[in-house]
Amino acid sequence: MAAKPPTGDPVQDAPDVTPPPRSAVGLPAVGHSLRIAQQQMGVRRTALTLLRVNQKDGFDCPGCAWPEPEKRHKAEFCENGAKAVAEEATLRRVTPEFFAAHPVADLATRSGYWLGQQGRLTHPMYLPEGATSYEPVSWDRAFGIIAEELGALSSPDEAVFYTSGRTSNEAAFLYQLFAREFGTNNLPDCSNMCHESSGSALTETLGVGKGSVLLKDLHTADLIIVAGQNPGTNHPRMLAALEEAKANGAKVISINPLPEAGLERFKNPQTPRGLTTGVAITDLFLQIRLGGDQALFRLLNRLILETEGAVDEEFVREHTHGFEEFAATARDADWDETLRATGLDRAEIDRALRMALASKRTIVCWAMGLTQHKHSVPTIREVVNFLLLRGNVGRPGAGVCPVRGHSNVQGDRTMGIFERPAPAFLDALEREFGFAPPREHGFDVVRAIRALRDGQAKVFFAMGGNFVAASPDTEVTEDAMRTARLTVHVSTKLNRSHVVTGARALILPTLGRTERDLQAGGPQFVTVEDSMGMVHASRGRLEPAGPQLLSEPAIVARLARRVLGPGSRTPWEEFGQDYASIRDRIAAVIPGFEDFNARVSDPSGFALPHGPRDDRTFPTATGKANFTAAPVEYPELPEGRLLLQTLRSHDQYNTTIYGLDDRYRGIKNGRRVVLVHPEDARELGLADGSYADLISEWTDGSERRADGFRVVHYPTARGCAAAYYPETNVLVPLDATADTSNTPASKSVVIRLERSAPA
Repeated sequence: MAAKPPTGDPVQDAPDVTPPPRSAVGLPAVGHSLRIAQQQMGVRRTALTLLRVNQKDGFDCPGCAWPEPEKRHKAEFCENGAKAVAEEATLRRVTPEFFAAHPVADLATRSGYWLGQQGRLTHPMYLPEGATSYEPVSWDRAFGIIAEELGALSSPDEAVFYTSGRTSNEAAFLYQLFAREFGTNNLPDCSNMCHESSGSALTETLGVGKGSVLLKDLHTADLIIVAGQNPGTNHPRMLAALEEAKANGAKVISINPLPEAGLERFKNPQTPRGLTTGVAITDLFLQIRLGGDQALFRLLNRLILETEGAVDEEFVREHTHGFEEFAATARDADWDETLRATGLDRAEIDRALRMALASKRTIVCWAMGLTQHKHSVPTIREVVNFLLLRGNVGRPGAGVCPVRGHSNVQGDRTMGIFERPAPAFLDALEREFGFAPPREHGFDVVRAIRALRDGQAKVFFAMGGNFVAASPDTEVTEDAMRTARLTVHVSTKLNRSHVVTGARALILPTLGRTERDLQAGGPQFVTVEDSMGMVHASRGRLEPAGPQLLSEPAIVARLARRVLGPGSRTPWEEFGQDYASIRDRIAAVIPGFEDFNARVSDPSGFALPHGPRDDRTFPTATGKANFTAAPVEYPELPEGRLLLQTLRSHDQYNTTIYGLDDRYRGIKNGRRVVLVHPEDARELGLADGSYADLISEWTDGSERRADGFRVVHYPTARGCAAAYYPETNVLVPLDATADTSNTPASKSVVIRLERSAPA
């Protein structure tokens, strides 16, 4: 039997704290996975469901975007994947009776953890203007309300269409098609808040805004650098790839302000060794200060240039542009400035250099630790410079590897979910569908919040996700959402965004990845693209959580017809009934998807073309891979201040909170904690176990507060602190963004700590 959801909100600011462990996964992860799964699904459903996760005839995990190996284990999932599946396949239900018993004002006082634990949404729900509670509504009436509000807008650009990374390729393609036929490019997505910096840097330098490696490349690399990433919590199956690479002789450098258990030692529960000692992953740990990565890679590039025979001169000559300007800038890299920016010592950097020079095949992996700073784009461009110098692009076992967080966030972008679409993509849409798509760029996430705040946007529609909790500057974001005429969320579960509403609000319940999708055209499947550009099918098997649920493609198709009317020549009814017809149109519009339906019938899926990886062709403005040169930047801290990074706990996936523990950091039964180096804490007069309010300081003199955090003395880099989001998103100013990408700078927030009493 599944356990009942919690009735009250647990205390979150009084955790038990123990020293962090030195290894990850192992039997404790197995036990925790099964315990959570059984609480949500019961024993039988747990067994039936988990054995289908990431299988060739099963469904894609709704968690991270890490790729599957060709040969799958029977249990091809990680602890956090099991939690994600359990939350979706839960037997708990949020019915109209639940909403009748819980007015919006009551729900607004609840934590994200409590909201998520209540279970699956079962009916379309409507909050009329002036009402205090959601009430059930028919699908036809719900689509009518949306059509009414969209039809009342002065311009299509007063609507915002947001997308979460869970949305399938088929749903995403229909969604952007609907938005553009309606007349707007306002298509912000969760990429704007995570890997937009990666896409910006890689498009400029390599011509493709995606990683250039496949899973087999990690297995054959000589050196893998993992920078600003915590695979043990955020992409646990990556640890198995690193384990295989280590067995093949690879070395691993991890670069991070925090020591992370998964990168210290991995205990693979599917191997005998994993049940005992496990495998040491990291050969060199560089405990860098937040924001110091550009300075580190710049100095390494200078040292490579100064080492005779280290530069792959043939590759540089034949395949790159801008080398001389880059080299002149790199030769000015200063040791003292680098040591100050990074907090590292000279011996550590020298050792990293020796490892880089000894490697013939190098991969650099990264995640939010590199992408969420003001200078993230030049930082990632410097990583590309580092790889180009030694020809480590377009070679087996080498390349760039931005590790995406959500299971189809990369696929959504490929399908056209982008506020700044390429002209060639819009040209293809126009040829295929016979209407003129808008050409003016739309709003990304930050600009969408400003537009709502300033009255320039009046309808907000979200295809999945938890926009309010995921976005920066929580109070500003929530106030902006409340100005909307209508907010709409297509969701599987309850979250914070459902209780921060416009004048009117709708919650539209949808099928999850685990569930059977039966349409008029027969059983349907969807497709996803993983972090390495592999596309494959996903087929749910479970009975839907309720008979009222519609699939995402069906929701978009029915809404589009209602809004656009009979004048739209797009065959929306056909698309909603037969997803193969959607894939045929994707094949006609998007390069790399030719013969889509036939190719996706391969159980292993197929790899999208990638010029830099496949044959060293670079679709850049110069036709070559571009070296770049930019001034070195890093955060400067005023006296008595710390640099805060927001991060996930181990019982968390993005804004979904599965539990209140962070096992790999020694935190149990609490989330309102701030991790501070013991020496920094002593200088600030903060004992371990004391409480502090966090106050962020922005350049315009404004301040933001998050009160009542338990101080934990922790071995982070000096001058740096860490705390969980979404609780600390309130501290991230809306205007604190990365240059070029406009990604919120959530990994470099200047804060001061003021002593307080426990709540």
